[in-house]
Amino acid sequence: MSAAAEAKALVVFGITGDLAKKMTLRSLYRLEKRGLLNVPVIGVAADDWSIEHLIKHAHEAIVACGEDLDEAVFKRFAARLQYLTGDFSKSDVYDKVADALKDLGDATYYLEIPPFLFGAVIAGLSGKNLLSNGQRVVVEKPFGHDLASARALAADLHQYLDESQLYRIDHFLGKMALQEILYLRFANSMLEPVWNRNYVGSVQITMAEQFGVEDRGHFYDPVGALRDVVVNHLLQVLAAAAMEPPAAGDAETLKDAKFAVFRSMHDADPGHYVRGQYDGYLEIDGVAKDSTTETYAALRLEIDNWRWAGVPFFIRTGKQLAATETEIRIVFKHPPKLAFIPAIKRWPEPSQVVFRIGPSTGIEVVLDAHRADHKGPGAIFLEAEMVAQGGEDPTPYEVLLHAALTGDGSLFTRQDSVEESWRVLTPLLDAPPPVAPYAKATWGPVAGDHLTAGFGGWRGPWLDPKDAKAAPG
Repeated sequence: MSAAAEAKALVVFGITGDLAKKMTLRSLYRLEKRGLLNVPVIGVAADDWSIEHLIKHAHEAIVACGEDLDEAVFKRFAARLQYLTGDFSKSDVYDKVADALKDLGDATYYLEIPPFLFGAVIAGLSGKNLLSNGQRVVVEKPFGHDLASARALAADLHQYLDESQLYRIDHFLGKMALQEILYLRFANSMLEPVWNRNYVGSVQITMAEQFGVEDRGHFYDPVGALRDVVVNHLLQVLAAAAMEPPAAGDAETLKDAKFAVFRSMHDADPGHYVRGQYDGYLEIDGVAKDSTTETYAALRLEIDNWRWAGVPFFIRTGKQLAATETEIRIVFKHPPKLAFIPAIKRWPEPSQVVFRIGPSTGIEVVLDAHRADHKGPGAIFLEAEMVAQGGEDPTPYEVLLHAALTGDGSLFTRQDSVEESWRVLTPLLDAPPPVAPYAKATWGPVAGDHLTAGFGGWRGPWLDPKDAKAAPG
């Protein structure tokens, strides 16, 4: 099976689980609807289900996701489904998989199961000669819980798989907005020449959520915000904003460009790291009563290369914040005070380019402007915004599952970048500051605002443009 060969089947380990219920089944149905699913889908799980049970479960799950289900499309999708039951630790389940594939050909395997099961499943597939032709294996995060465990996991899997066969899913890489950032950056000559330390004052990445941990306390409490979204999702966002133009479009060249960003980053400084925990978190089922897990994380990172040296990259994420918004905000340097317009008593605000990643997608250019006040001397200040809004995107899992089936590895993470990401954040794991409490529906602890002191503060639609600050220095 060559790297770009299309798989003849998709084998999903864990198809009865929560991730399949919330993401996978819906995304496969949508691929069917778009005419992009052309292979059997073989589900494998320990649950003693019939195929009729799986089909009924799939129907209910897709509807529960809010999908406007087309029964004719679902009937086609249901006809692709097969189901095998067995214990992942026993060889007979892999005999069943081999038997199901014998008349089909090489499959792509999707392991939506806990990482501690990866080794057993991959060893079982290898033992039945189901990985010897370069077949691809898709695995879900987390890719370890620190640098040592990430290396240990890779060593375990590399006993049976070449790195080129391993497709590590980070669903942010399936977001169309993240792919569009690269095009907008490099296809517009008004942007690329100023996309560097000579013009950019700071880069701000925000992933804010209005909801909390809810019923995920057992999962979330041992993890926290830094491990849950920063080391993977938000560092991938940072790489898209900071990488050099790749020399070619193949997967390895794209991954090389991202790796170069991570390799150029200093180890994070715990002195530039703020942790918070929202009020009421300790009362959630599954959360330890004395938990110090962060539900809010804000940090400053540095990239020491010719493009970005001296430009701070600020990242913040949190639950139970005042809005749900994921964005990259490029904040340009302050222009000088406009002394030739005496009526203007304040410094002009810096220009900004904003990439909206979720819940809606688009690009926004923010310029400072003013209008003379007809009532007398003075000026009315406003932000002139130019917004390009995106349409409905495919779900990230639609994009990623289709890429895995067709052999497009560019949307998956490589081991060297995983290790560099853990290396950068290890000091924050080793010496975390205490968590500060914060009220729900706010922007987190006050210390998070202090992180951007000297760089104009956090910027965004939540700020009133009339509250202009003096330019630093």
